[in-house]
Amino acid sequence: MNKRQRLDSVIAGQRPDRLPVLGGWIAHPRALVELAGASVEEYNRAPREVAVRAYKALDVDGLVDLFVTKDVDAYRCIDEHTYAKAGSSRDFDETVAAVEGLPDADEYAGRLNFDADYANYRQWLLETQALCGDIPYMPANWGAGAKLSWFFDYGYENFFLLIGLRPDLGAKLCRLGGEMGHHNSRLVASAVKEGLFPRALLLGEDVCTQRGPMISMEFVEEHYAPALTYGLEPLLEVGCRPVWHADGDVRPMLPMLLRCGIEGFQGFQPECGMHLEEIVKLRTRDGGKLLIFGPLAVTTELPVLSPAEIRAKVRHYAEVCRDNADLLLFTSNTITPDVPVETIQAMHDEARRIV
Repeated sequence: MNKRQRLDSVIAGQRPDRLPVLGGWIAHPRALVELAGASVEEYNRAPREVAVRAYKALDVDGLVDLFVTKDVDAYRCIDEHTYAKAGSSRDFDETVAAVEGLPDADEYAGRLNFDADYANYRQWLLETQALCGDIPYMPANWGAGAKLSWFFDYGYENFFLLIGLRPDLGAKLCRLGGEMGHHNSRLVASAVKEGLFPRALLLGEDVCTQRGPMISMEFVEEHYAPALTYGLEPLLEVGCRPVWHADGDVRPMLPMLLRCGIEGFQGFQPECGMHLEEIVKLRTRDGGKLLIFGPLAVTTELPVLSPAEIRAKVRHYAEVCRDNADLLLFTSNTITPDVPVETIQAMHDEARRIV
């Protein structure tokens, strides 16, 4: 099998010639340099090209991103200027006024130009795929599905106050977020129909802490679930499997996510109770097996276990998923400089041995 055939086989619930591995989240530029056999100067001049060479050396079967940084000694894509803060420049009354001034979902939909947006999205996919060569490019789309993380726009304090004190405006944001997500899902669905994108998409929202969802499940069920169901429709209509990025303790949300149409999960922080052995017992709303991107933890496994122990974890997770779930081996989050290159290599090498 070639790489695309291997991916397509797993996504379709069939057994490939060997366990496929996804790449794209090595946030450790010096590891990329070493794996690619490149120089620091090359990375600083052309980081994406060096990253692709590194993933080719690892023989990955798909790329969910090309995580690169501004220079070889950085390992974060965000800083104090770009990350969501607890507060914002607005006070609560100003936030209320801003949300009241937003278009409703129907008005927003009427302003969209799908053809122009798809032309730009398609061109970006083609250009990046040309860079990746024979490695299928299947980037995460965090805007697909439905937007719930409006704290990036209004700050944490204002957003959670809004949910508690003005649930009518929280509901408005959910409806608007569903329309946004539906539009993004349509873009991906059109690429799937053209054969430009595999039939699985990584998406999701970081709305859980290590103690569960940051918003009450009552609010989520009433307002966010309908928006997410609507937002996923274009993907499901073309047979593209939505895979939810599961940071934190997502267990209280799992039943709702599956009812909405989510067909797989990626992430898995075992320290939060997210254990693959339990999750593979779940089924999609149609009774099918889940699609798993993962589950090697960047907290409790990759940074602290030896290469031999990581090889054993790869074999264990492959066996856990055999006949229970469809597995594309991946990590729970970005690989940072606390993970040795030898460990990264061991993970990928062991996967190639598993049939």
